[in-house]
Amino acid sequence: MSTRPASAATSAIAEADTTIDVAGRAMQAPGLKARIYGKRKPGSAAPLVLHFHGGAFVSGDLDSGACMARLLAEVGAVVVSVAYPLAPEHRFPEAVEAGYAALEWVYKQRNKLGGKGAPVYLAGDEAGGNLAAAVALVARDRGHPPLAGQILVAPMLDPCVGTASLRETQECMAGCKWADGWQQYLRGPMDAEHPYAVPGKATRLVGLPPALILTGADDPMRDEAMAYAQRLRDAGIAVTSNLMPTQTGWPDSLTEPPTQECPCAVGVKKHLSAFFAQATPPPS
Repeated sequence: MSTRPASAATSAIAEADTTIDVAGRAMQAPGLKARIYGKRKPGSAAPLVLHFHGGAFVSGDLDSGACMARLLAEVGAVVVSVAYPLAPEHRFPEAVEAGYAALEWVYKQRNKLGGKGAPVYLAGDEAGGNLAAAVALVARDRGHPPLAGQILVAPMLDPCVGTASLRETQECMAGCKWADGWQQYLRGPMDAEHPYAVPGKATRLVGLPPALILTGADDPMRDEAMAYAQRLRDAGIAVTSNLMPTQTGWPDSLTEPPTQECPCAVGVKKHLSAFFAQATPPPS
């Protein structure tokens, strides 16, 4: 594990690059690059979060995932942000399987990274929000590991890309980057029916961990995010959802270098802190 300096704006947050061993998985790469933010405090357990960056499934890396990862770390979480396999070279389900392998690694390392009994969460923004929701489904179906919650920020959940919020913000037809991203991520039309590829269309949502779903009034993903929040509630899942009132620039602003704090950072951190405080850790 190599330590790297944080930016001047976030010098209080420790950062270290590492590689997660996923040898033997159904993936080409033997390891996943990851960046760990924050540090556990002696004698206490911090929320331990596995984070997935955005990029419409086809782009993004550890640097572009830094904005959300640092916001999580700034409220006391230890964050493992992972660089998952990208489409079109790696189509569904490779990123989901890589994400689940990373989750298993994080869970095994939870006492070392977050402290004894550290609760484990999933988080993601845009396409990363899709992966976080999908990995939560996988963990439920495979019965391990137990999760304290899932945090979805401007999640990309609808391959139809036909919601009103998408139509309001831009012309999102065949040339839309999100439509293109879905086309390159899914192997074919049948994948659009698979709950791990499109969690927003999953028919069985019972048994999932509590969710915090954040979106913005100017977020093209707004409608699909709020629709998923309601479907989780209908399934009996504890959900906190919020429409950020300020101009967020989401999801694009979440992938920009965090040279300065975004206008909605205070509100986001308030919601994150409250979510971590209210979540009940599952049995280990």
